Amino acid sequence: MKLKSQGSKLLQGAFILSAAAILSKLIGTLQKIPLQNLGGDAVFGIYNTVYPLYTMLVTVAMLGLPSAVSKFVAEASAGRVEQEGRRVLKLSAILTASSGVLIGILVYAGAPLISVWVGNSHVTPALRSSAWGLAVVPLMAALRGYFQGLHNMVPTAVSQVAEQTVRVAVMIALLLYLTSIHADAAGIAAGALLGSAGGGVAGLLIMLLYLQRHRRQAELELAAASETAGVPSWTAEQRRLDSENRRERIRIRQLLAYGLPVMLGALAVPLIGLVDVFTVPRLLSTGGSEAAAMAQFGIYNRGLPLVQIVTMLATSLSVVFIPALAEAKYRGDLGLIQTRCSLSLRWFWLLGLAASAGLAVLAEPVNIALYGDASGSSTMVWLAFTAAGGTVSIISAALLQGLGAVRAPALHLLAAALLKAALNLLLVPQQGITGAAIASVAAHGFAAALNVLLLHRQGHLRLRLADALLRPALLLAGLALAAAAVSCGTGAAADAAGLGGSRTAALAQSLLGVLAGCAVFAIGAVALRLLSESELRQLPGFGPKLADKLKKLRLLP
Repeated sequence: MKLKSQGSKLLQGAFILSAAAILSKLIGTLQKIPLQNLGGDAVFGIYNTVYPLYTMLVTVAMLGLPSAVSKFVAEASAGRVEQEGRRVLKLSAILTASSGVLIGILVYAGAPLISVWVGNSHVTPALRSSAWGLAVVPLMAALRGYFQGLHNMVPTAVSQVAEQTVRVAVMIALLLYLTSIHADAAGIAAGALLGSAGGGVAGLLIMLLYLQRHRRQAELELAAASETAGVPSWTAEQRRLDSENRRERIRIRQLLAYGLPVMLGALAVPLIGLVDVFTVPRLLSTGGSEAAAMAQFGIYNRGLPLVQIVTMLATSLSVVFIPALAEAKYRGDLGLIQTRCSLSLRWFWLLGLAASAGLAVLAEPVNIALYGDASGSSTMVWLAFTAAGGTVSIISAALLQGLGAVRAPALHLLAAALLKAALNLLLVPQQGITGAAIASVAAHGFAAALNVLLLHRQGHLRLRLADALLRPALLLAGLALAAAAVSCGTGAAADAAGLGGSRTAALAQSLLGVLAGCAVFAIGAVALRLLSESELRQLPGFGPKLADKLKKLRLLP
């Protein structure tokens, strides 16, 4: 009964954390639209140059310790050694706070040098603004790791949502103020980056409040235990402190030994985006002004929030497959492993392709609806197809991790980043931001292909041409035709009503086109028998419930 209760607590905690992660990521992704609308493409370009650097530096400053803290605190809690868990928290808090402040100081002082590496001096004020966030976010992350180790996901969930909400609120408030006083693009972008510090402070305060409440409860329990056991003598207390100091030095080494590899693995994820940061602005500046290059880089980034929503969904669902495959591997059930790998890849491949095709067909009305003009629509068409490769890359990486191949996905991302850098150097001077978009499609597709081929080579995946290419091509052709036809029809109606070219008309074209594409996708998937009921029920977690709902709607044969 106790095991069942503990399992229910873990599942409930995982659901709370996943829901909060999805909500906070959605807020963080969609905030880029008002950022561009209020600040313009130059501000958008500077922000999207600095923010990936900021997230990378936060990852470095955390030293992988949130995961290490979660692990060691969970072990201490399981062994009912609560004091050991608190010592782990104290040490990790000191390490993360120190590294965050140190890296923040280095970024603030070295901002001009970093801007030289980027190839654009306009990013210097924004880099200095980001340094303030580095001083608080790593410590907040360590506190989250502590509560996760105690299987209490509520503090992390609340602080995640609060952090993103305050970050966006501060950013928009500063954008409105700075644009009203006619600040330049560099100053406005710097104000937008201060939102990260504001959000970090809000998240940290919430974690500290939860920690204070947790400590009060622990002190009451300790006081009750002390009355029962008696107060130790001064000599015994001194021996205990000496022993604790020795253990602390050992524990620091253990924390870093576990955390640093985690940190290095996490750095592999944003590598492709960082390649753009260090190559595209510099290549665009060649033969032109830095301000114009930043405006072009901002236009290039218009399509990324929409793609990130698709990949965010894949990231959130990928955690379901890791334990499911690990369990199947432990039981030695090769058939179940093959089925789950094939099904998950086939459907996320289809979803990624559908999102790519829909965004590519509707690129121009979506661009006008969200950003006010059609600049860079051809680039957005190319960027749309990163959704397919990115989705498969994320899901296949989760499958490999569930089967024990932890390092391979990171190495594949590194290889994809090198390909991205080479293609940027080749294509951006010739084709501008469209060349960078083509390079992104190739890089994400390359990472996905390496992961899928490894799964196939290990015998965990059966590849069938009809499932991978032929029938999906028919489905996507129907989706694209339906979305394009409805969008064009809506555009013609808007022209007749005198609303042609407006953002309202573009929004109607986009929404109705998406609805038409989704309807054709659902009908086509059933008609082409791309998934049977028995196959759907074998998907871990959500498969059986989804099958029941689709059967009630008579969408399954």
